[in-house]
Amino acid sequence: MNTLVSTEELAAHPEWRVFDCRHDLANPDLGKQQYAQGHVPGALFAHLDRDLSGPKTGKNGRHPLPEPKVFVAWLGKQGLQPADQVVCYDGGPGAMASRLWWMLRWVGHQSVAVLDGGFAKWQQEGRPVSTEVPERESASYPGRAQTSMVAYLSHVEKKFKRAALLDARTAARYRGEQEPIDPVAGRIPGAKNRPNNDNLSADGTFKKAELLRAEFDAVLAGRNPSEVINYCGSGVSACHNALAMEIAGLTGSRVYPGSWSEWSADPSRPISRSV
Repeated sequence: MNTLVSTEELAAHPEWRVFDCRHDLANPDLGKQQYAQGHVPGALFAHLDRDLSGPKTGKNGRHPLPEPKVFVAWLGKQGLQPADQVVCYDGGPGAMASRLWWMLRWVGHQSVAVLDGGFAKWQQEGRPVSTEVPERESASYPGRAQTSMVAYLSHVEKKFKRAALLDARTAARYRGEQEPIDPVAGRIPGAKNRPNNDNLSADGTFKKAELLRAEFDAVLAGRNPSEVINYCGSGVSACHNALAMEIAGLTGSRVYPGSWSEWSADPSRPISRSV
């Protein structure tokens, strides 16, 4: 499986490798605390800042990609094997889990899915929760970065006038009316808006593939999925849109990991606002 798994499916497969990706941008230690209080049995914790991001320079965004060899080494320390089915989850919406989902695919691990509805749905259904931290024997993971999945800053700078940029932030942030996180408000010129929360139904699970496809088709207006560059504030919720596109059968989009937090760090780069 390489997009979504249900809580029922995960409960039926205790042999699957599970990663808890819960994270609060305003309180970076909260996810680890929540994990310690209870998690899906067998799950290991993946910290967005420490495990799924590289060093920040002040100009490369809030959650830059780690070097591939560093991420691959982390996977090895978790005892991951190439044949393992991986399931990622977070508190519910799936943006944090989608980041790990996308990064695993980035280094060539295709058997990875996001838990639909996340830990919130797991708990609502009264499924078992554990405080035990599994011990895994380290391994050598043979991952290799798939550069075709990434839109690096240089690529975006050259292509933004012609690319199909999709901004996953809320409409108010996209329009530049407010910016609660980054110092500068606005968007990359030419970008269309697809707030990642629009990928979800009222119950917190992903919309059906047919509906997702219709909604993305309406935004993309005939553009090929391979032309799409997903971005957001810092390269996290952009992965949620990338996952939703895969669910919809719109394969081949890229993610711009630096996203708005990197783009806006240089005042010489153009920005747009709706007025």
